[in-house]
Amino acid sequence: MLERRVNLDGRAATADVPRITLGGLRMAALDLEATADFMIEATDPRHRIGRPLHLTSANGEVLARCSTEPETERLFRAADLINADGQPLVAASKLQSWFPLPERVATTDLFHVVARKAETVGRTFYMFGASEDENAAAVENVRKMYPNLKIVGHSHGYLRGEALRAKVEEINALAPDYLWVALGVPNEQAFVEQYTPLLTNVGVIKTSGGLFNFLSGSRSRAPQWMQKFGLEWAWRTWLEPRRLFWRYLTTNPRALYLLFSRKRPSNR
Repeated sequence: MLERRVNLDGRAATADVPRITLGGLRMAALDLEATADFMIEATDPRHRIGRPLHLTSANGEVLARCSTEPETERLFRAADLINADGQPLVAASKLQSWFPLPERVATTDLFHVVARKAETVGRTFYMFGASEDENAAAVENVRKMYPNLKIVGHSHGYLRGEALRAKVEEINALAPDYLWVALGVPNEQAFVEQYTPLLTNVGVIKTSGGLFNFLSGSRSRAPQWMQKFGLEWAWRTWLEPRRLFWRYLTTNPRALYLLFSRKRPSNR
């Protein structure tokens, strides 16, 4: 495989996580609870590796983009762990492997599981990304939902140049256990690559896509039955047809082709 081979510390930190190959990417075969437990354990001072672990997520759109955008593919392969955030990926793994994905690990669900556990053990959050209003609303709602959760800071994601570098240095000084980065694919993965060397006091960076839009309440999740049958993309297209119709029209067929034409999954 093409994952980062020189990243020996990251590989060692995730060595016990079972993985399977889907659509050309290696993904963690963990359920929501186990993923959250892994994230909690990774921020234990005894398990820190001197830099943040980078966790990201892939769905059908990501698979399609990685197959046509070499830079996006490189950025995803550089992650320490990739979660499967798409029900079609789970379904495909069950058809192809004796060791399938146990369930979809959507960041919008994972955030809440980690937040509940972080409240209990005293871990800290920093929330970076989205617009100023969206970010502030998301943080306000999270504080209401989890009053004992320690959010040490937050910032919108529209910073550039020296302002961005100064914000990164500020985040590192605050030393959050979890830095949730919501800048969209592949900007958030590029952010991790560029600024990881300056974030040595951070435990885990989790790229988060549109997470803050859901936390703020400006965007709603699809009904459970649509999520179960892998139709959340249709719900999102119905809500934002001008932005998403062409995207899904072009990426969904390619993602299905990749899921059933690439090398069969394995566990190692």
